[in-house]
Amino acid sequence: MPAIVGVAQVISVGSSSIFNIGDVYKMMPISNAKTFSGAGSFNTGDGMNVYNHLSTTNTYDSDNIDQGIWLNA
Repeated sequence: MPAIVGVAQVISVGSSSIFNIGDVYKMMPISNAKTFSGAGSFNTGDGMNVYNHLSTTNTYDSDNIDQGIWLNA
């Protein structure tokens, strides 16, 4: 169903974002990322105490092949 849209001010749009006004059938933002994280990296909360005395993160990728995003349609 069509809509009447008033004024829209866009300050910025991210590199893998979509900005659309109006009718749309399919929207597919595409991006990929590789995240390395060590012990206690994604802990969230108020007043956390995380003790990781000897912690290392192995970031060596011997094959350099990851899952592709070209078939995500």
